[in-house]
Amino acid sequence: MDKFQSKIIIQVNEQVYLKKPTSSSLGEKIVEGGINLIDEIGFEDFTFKKLAKEIGSTEASVYRYFESKHHLLIYLVLWYWGWQEYRLVMKLTNIENPKERLTRAIAVLTDKVEQDSTFSQINEVKLNRIVIAESSKSYFNKKVDKENELGFFNQYKEVVERVADIILEINPKFKYAQMLVSTVIEGSHHQRFFAEHLPRLTNVLDNDDYITSFYQELVFNEINNSK
Repeated sequence: MDKFQSKIIIQVNEQVYLKKPTSSSLGEKIVEGGINLIDEIGFEDFTFKKLAKEIGSTEASVYRYFESKHHLLIYLVLWYWGWQEYRLVMKLTNIENPKERLTRAIAVLTDKVEQDSTFSQINEVKLNRIVIAESSKSYFNKKVDKENELGFFNQYKEVVERVADIILEINPKFKYAQMLVSTVIEGSHHQRFFAEHLPRLTNVLDNDDYITSFYQELVFNEINNSK
């Protein structure tokens, strides 16, 4: 929690980038422009050449910050999970009842994302869409084991472990805490995507959003029914 107390800065593994994006206005433009462009055209069609044109810079300048678009995607995903951890800390502080903390934690992980004015340089709504549609590409690749050793995915793991610890407070004998939390996260992303693009695969109809309540019920049923 210390990293959130004085200045609210989301720390990202420094091995992901060549030059810290928050160290200059150009770096911040690269991140902001990257979010806008990936959200608009998708990761497959995204290139640093297109990004440079988008932000009025040069392709070479973008490469001074990130060695590849893969690393930029990882940076964005890690920032998102650092932000989610910050949100969990804020939402769960001073809540003593573990069941209430778990209910709130699931809501943080599954609710629709809204713009957070604390971080004006980042559009969290667009970033959430990128995480839903593109984040699996950051680890479904042949480099994942090496990048995992470098700690690239620690923010995601910390979010999962933080919520898994609450589950174990409620039921210390529950054997699948991390598995359940990661299933909730990834499953809710699928449901958000289905709701927007393939609505017959979900139950989000007529503006009624059942995703959060579904996963809250699922988690508590699993915990309570586990022996």
